[in-house]
Amino acid sequence: MNEFGEKVNSKIHEVIIGQEEILQLLLLSILSEGHTLIIGVPGLAKTLLVSTLARALGLSFSRIQFTPDLMPTDITGTEIIQETDTGERSFKFLRGPVFANFVLADEINRAPPKTQSALLEAMQEKRVSYGREDYLLGSPFFVVATQNPIEQEGTYPLPEAQLDRFMLSINIGYPEYEDELNVVASSPRCMFPDIKSVTNEKELLKLQKEVRSMPASKKVVNYVVNLLRNSRPDDTHIDFVKKYVEWGVSPRGGQYLLLGAKARAYLFDRPTPSIDDVNAIIHSVFDHRVIVNFLAEADGISSSDITGKIVDETG
Repeated sequence: MNEFGEKVNSKIHEVIIGQEEILQLLLLSILSEGHTLIIGVPGLAKTLLVSTLARALGLSFSRIQFTPDLMPTDITGTEIIQETDTGERSFKFLRGPVFANFVLADEINRAPPKTQSALLEAMQEKRVSYGREDYLLGSPFFVVATQNPIEQEGTYPLPEAQLDRFMLSINIGYPEYEDELNVVASSPRCMFPDIKSVTNEKELLKLQKEVRSMPASKKVVNYVVNLLRNSRPDDTHIDFVKKYVEWGVSPRGGQYLLLGAKARAYLFDRPTPSIDDVNAIIHSVFDHRVIVNFLAEADGISSSDITGKIVDETG
């Protein structure tokens, strides 16, 4: 990794044991100005990892615990009546927890669609509309959402429109044996560890600009477009995709795939992304965007299987 990546890694591992691959994907998402969905069972330090990363980057952080009774205004904010010293009354907008650089949407699938949708405008347009007014969010702005895959009762699956706004979807598994030995032997960590930041908002915005301005060869861009089109049953020549896919990946997914490849090249001090950079992150970009049909579910075919087939069949 480059100097930036090494500094962040060092700070995170003062608190977190292992999880190198997950941290790398989170850094790619941050350098690309993207949002991330993390899927994993309880007890894998998802929340601790995200809060520690926010502090290492020197960003303001807020955590929203999604519950069935959470309302949209609990996220975006609401208007209150304010009375002046002269007795005049006026409405004042009280900003919600979404007004932070780094927002953790914890267990996002526990809230109903009405509440989940409160994040849609913020994630895409970086603003909140309330009444007739628009309130701009700060920059940089990231949403990291967590989801528990083993609980189905009392949960609301994220709609495809919201899933598409997440640049990456990351599945966290159990730690490796040696890492788990160290985790079990250590004491439970503080949720808000006292660590020094290695960068700040201004420096991070500069890094993001450098990533976006990185050139990509025509070969790599064509490869990304071919991957996109091969994910769609109406455009592909791959029979496996025609048989099992209902909907393929959107152009926004292609933009994120190329941008993520640029961020990966930047993180490893390369001047331009390669096809290997694209393939290294394609599952995190494609798997939650490929919608399988009923036949795929009946045959036990997952979106990850389809992404792998697309990579194998795309030149």
